[in-house]
Amino acid sequence: MNVNLIGIPLFYGCDRKGPETAPDLLRNNGIESIISKHGYTVYDLGNLYVKPETDDNKFKSNTNMKYLDSIVDINTNLAHTVYSSLESNSFPFMLGGDHSLGLGSISGVSKHDDNFAVIWMDAHGDINTHETSESGNTHGMPLGACMGFGHEKLTNLYFKGQKVNPKNVFILGARDLDKGEMDLINQNDLNVYSPEDMKSKGLKEIVSSIINTLRQNNINRVHLSFDMDFIDSKFVPGTGTPVDSGFDIEETKTVLKEILESSLVKSIDFVEFNPNLDKDDTTLNLAIDLIDFMFENLK
Repeated sequence: MNVNLIGIPLFYGCDRKGPETAPDLLRNNGIESIISKHGYTVYDLGNLYVKPETDDNKFKSNTNMKYLDSIVDINTNLAHTVYSSLESNSFPFMLGGDHSLGLGSISGVSKHDDNFAVIWMDAHGDINTHETSESGNTHGMPLGACMGFGHEKLTNLYFKGQKVNPKNVFILGARDLDKGEMDLINQNDLNVYSPEDMKSKGLKEIVSSIINTLRQNNINRVHLSFDMDFIDSKFVPGTGTPVDSGFDIEETKTVLKEILESSLVKSIDFVEFNPNLDKDDTTLNLAIDLIDFMFENLK
């Protein structure tokens, strides 16, 4: 199988510099050869262009969302790159960058095949809108926008309308949710699993139940979006919004393995590694290990 490595050097969604340096740092540490050793042919498509913006322009296009026009431009470009990759029967692997890029990757998948599911591994729901967000950071909005909730510039990115049915979205590991997100979850009966839920019911059992539900609903494609803060904060100093009471490394790999061995995953985001915050390359080494693990277990 061909893997298209797509770098998105983006920090506008989190408004904290650092994650834009992650794609090249991971490349410099051999990500291409790590993926290819598992039998994949890797085509590095380079980094998407991110137009430089100054801090004083962050609210230029919208008073409630930072860098909105730039976020839209970058994600539109990403959406078409992902769509083109899938149309050529390749596997797009998005190397972030902050999680606002999920808007583009999911939109690209949706244009290729609208009968798909999203598994979002994250300490946060990322389902805020411009009306509920306290920070104005769009990395807290992409998943909500893809389900049709939020500002029309986000919900109609790449093509008009909903990108993924909320019933086919599964948020794993959420433990830091804003009130607006909780309201949205309750109003729409969204599939959200906290670490406490998952550990008490069994990690393998939870994922197995999700996969069985997808198969029963004739879903044969999953977009996996992995945020480094899914992991407990004590293991990942190099991420921008760390949260405690998460998962250790082995628990994280258990969840990933169950998802990847389903043979449903056809695209992956890997986001929110911030080298500027890392300590003694702890998060860098973990990121490399996790990417290696992902492609070792991808079926």
